[in-house]
Amino acid sequence: MGKPTSRDLAIAAGVSLATVDRVLNGRGGVSPDKERRVLEQARRLKINRVIDPRAARTLRVAVLLQSRANPFHAVVQDGFETATRLYPQYNLQFQVHHIDPVRPAATVALIHALGAHCDALIIVSSQNEDVATALRAWGGQGKPVMTLATDIRDADRIAYIGPDNRKAGRVAGDLMARLMGREGGEIVIISGMLSMIGHEEREMGFRAVLRERYPNCRVTDVLESLERAETAGDLVFDALRRNPRIRGIYNASAGAQTVVTALKTLGRADEVVFITHELTDDRRQLIRQGLIDVIIDQRPELEVQTAVQALASYFGRNDHPPVSLVTPIDIYMIENA
Repeated sequence: MGKPTSRDLAIAAGVSLATVDRVLNGRGGVSPDKERRVLEQARRLKINRVIDPRAARTLRVAVLLQSRANPFHAVVQDGFETATRLYPQYNLQFQVHHIDPVRPAATVALIHALGAHCDALIIVSSQNEDVATALRAWGGQGKPVMTLATDIRDADRIAYIGPDNRKAGRVAGDLMARLMGREGGEIVIISGMLSMIGHEEREMGFRAVLRERYPNCRVTDVLESLERAETAGDLVFDALRRNPRIRGIYNASAGAQTVVTALKTLGRADEVVFITHELTDDRRQLIRQGLIDVIIDQRPELEVQTAVQALASYFGRNDHPPVSLVTPIDIYMIENA
């Protein structure tokens, strides 16, 4: 069999010769779906010009997440802002837009507006039917949507990238019970938003492991901070003042510093087990000072890397998709933080 030709490639990809010419010679004017098919088949046929190409057409990817006031989202934003430079061969341009989790109508309007000039969307958002409907409209246009860190039901997304949040909650529950000891005690959970699937799953996992193995440990309250750090501290302060029997705080969201302040103000920092998520610089200092007992980290940098590679694979610009879209969690305590 002779060398594959452009006609062979056109037949394999199900496109015209003109489309093949535009893709191979970087002339533009080709839809992302057709470009992906041409590049995939070109690699399969081992057409030398596209063995390791820089794709000609720049694909604009909208990234929707909270503002940098949330330390986790700040790390994610940094990752996407440097991704264009780190992965030039994919020719993906990431554009970060901030959303407020308690203003879903504004998020919906932004999603609709971005649909006119962006080729893909990555989102970190709470569960909301109007947001899910807006995301499904992207799928109807043939534009991929990915959820990151927390999933969105019925969003017609092509992938969820992030940790197994239920497992992370189970790990937190197991560690909480072990650190509280045989006598157990009462525990307060601070959730950012119960409508955020990741936080809901963390709470479910946490409760499940206590129910299965640690009957002396009881969750007395599940409180929502609405992802506001100051609110998390206020909630813990009020809960501890009302109930001196509380021996554990599980904060599944923002607000580690304000929770520590509440514990110290009430003189309970040495008595209450405090477990939270995300190893940010400020939380690293708190755990080294013995003011946080455990931090469960979800590796946001790896989440960004995985999302970039998965999206590049979807568009036919990466021959080596991620081995797994579920990213691992790491446990940090005073000796390894």
